[in-house]
Amino acid sequence: MPLPITSLYAAILALMLIALTYYVIKGRASSGVSILHGDDMALATRIRQHGNFVEFVPMALIVMALAELSGANGIALNVAGLLLVVARLVQPFGMHPDIATKPLRIIGGAGTHLSILISVALILLARFSG
Repeated sequence: MPLPITSLYAAILALMLIALTYYVIKGRASSGVSILHGDDMALATRIRQHGNFVEFVPMALIVMALAELSGANGIALNVAGLLLVVARLVQPFGMHPDIATKPLRIIGGAGTHLSILISVALILLARFSG
């Protein structure tokens, strides 16, 4: 069964992952550090920006796909997808090695979690409504 909504957001997020990966590679090349971050906080920040993306986006897409397979409302799925994309766009800009509460980091994290919760709610709604 095709997943046209989830596929669209997965493609956009895959491009974002490639951009974040390139950003880490560029940082490694300029610092000369191959493994870990070598006490280079700028490189460590890039690595965590990438890592944070990799830690959350797969689960967000999995629950979104499951919601779509469950017959979830397309508008609600698009809201979850758009929210996830926006959250993942702003999250890296809010990550700072010394400041854990930068607004864009909070917005990115909260938006990501809300996107996941929307998809979970759609799955549960489909499961228990019929």
